Amino acid sequence: MNQLYQMYIRELSSVCYRYVPSESDAKDVLQESLVKIFASIPTLDYRGENAFRIWMRKVVVNEALHFLRERRKLKASLGMRIVEPDLEKASDALTSDEDAIDTEALTPEMLHRMISELPDGCRTVVNLFVFEGYSHRQIAELLNVSERTSASQLFYAKQLLARRIKELKKDRQ
Repeated sequence: MNQLYQMYIRELSSVCYRYVPSESDAKDVLQESLVKIFASIPTLDYRGENAFRIWMRKVVVNEALHFLRERRKLKASLGMRIVEPDLEKASDALTSDEDAIDTEALTPEMLHRMISELPDGCRTVVNLFVFEGYSHRQIAELLNVSERTSASQLFYAKQLLARRIKELKKDRQ
């Protein structure tokens, strides 16, 4: 278990932090993921290292999504208002010159930080679509939303990132 932990902890941590940017929450999600991984290994049909790695990443993604759903339910039960971005108004309000994202001047760390600052829904869709390679149909099924909502969240995330990058460039000048 220790050897497996040492081999994959950095990659699994990276996956977890993309979905759950709070360090303490991400550590909890990662711990739950590792418990599930270690508990499932005896019954796992091993099909090679790459398939095993992909399976572990999926366990972490599913745990992160479960955490985000539970957090959303808790906020709702406590009467906390959950504000979802108005995707139509946001996309209309942004100018067309923000459509293309120029990431040349960004380090991977800067881009990761910007993604981690996105609203939960946008950040989740970006991670599933860009990093995990899910289609909007798969994301819709996984998150129990429409394909259009998934696509809108991705569009809105790109717009927010483009605006943030533009602000960063302006600040550097």
